[in-house]
Amino acid sequence: MHNFPGNSTSTALVVSASQASTVTSAAFDLQPYEGFALVAQNKGTGTGTLDGKLQHSDDGVSGWVDAGLAFAQASTTANLQTLSFDTKALKRYVRYVGTIVTGPHLLSVTLTGAKKYL
Repeated sequence: MHNFPGNSTSTALVVSASQASTVTSAAFDLQPYEGFALVAQNKGTGTGTLDGKLQHSDDGVSGWVDAGLAFAQASTTANLQTLSFDTKALKRYVRYVGTIVTGPHLLSVTLTGAKKYL
């Protein structure tokens, strides 16, 4: 677990209820952040499964690749999972991708990190 300083912010990457599809967040720019960031996948009860992961890209538009950060497969019960990573270890932009089989799942994904002091 990481303690975040007073200059930390939380941003919603995904707030969704989806049926048998892929949920992809918008690109999130890591450039204003330093140190460790925390991504939380909060899933309500549902049917089927959810496979969530992070991808990263240099420009936030193309060239998305898996960042090697994936949540354990979630199923019908509600659960909260978190991943932490060093913002310097990834490319400039990150996004969340969740593959839902059957569904629906109520889902929110947030990213919390400390902004650089300027």
